[in-house]
Amino acid sequence: MVAAPIITSRLRLEALYPETIESLLAHDIASAQSIQGTVFCKEFLESADETFLYIQLEQMKSRPSSQEWGVRIIVRKEDGEVIGHCGFHGPPEIIGKTEIGYTILSGYRRQGYAVEAARGLADWARLQGSAVVFASVSPGNSASIGVLKRLGFVITGVRDDEVDGQEYIYELAL
Repeated sequence: MVAAPIITSRLRLEALYPETIESLLAHDIASAQSIQGTVFCKEFLESADETFLYIQLEQMKSRPSSQEWGVRIIVRKEDGEVIGHCGFHGPPEIIGKTEIGYTILSGYRRQGYAVEAARGLADWARLQGSAVVFASVSPGNSASIGVLKRLGFVITGVRDDEVDGQEYIYELAL
């Protein structure tokens, strides 16, 4: 099952195929690019968290329909450039909530792409029946906090993540 892209005014949020993730985890970049039909720059490859990719891949294998609730590449419509990645931590019924994340590559920051991608994810989640979207962010990540605040997210708590340390939990009612 191939998840349809989420389309915004300037972006296509395209689901990574399970085979693409397998190739990325095997460090077979040529194969990953061939499967996905795009080019992944060095910064994109360095920003891809292997633990997260393993989790995403296992969810896709155990439940193929979860692909639409997984990791996506952010592709700029005007030129087909991969400018980051975003997506959901998994299907809400598996992880217990609708949680989003996003990363914009350094050369494309401060142009509104993170806001647009996060808004696209939240709008899509609303259409799937989610009433609330969550995001967790490091207290020191002022850029990401700014993105969430621009979209109307409000801080609802703090948690200690075993990998990332202290994180603020933000919530947006849809």
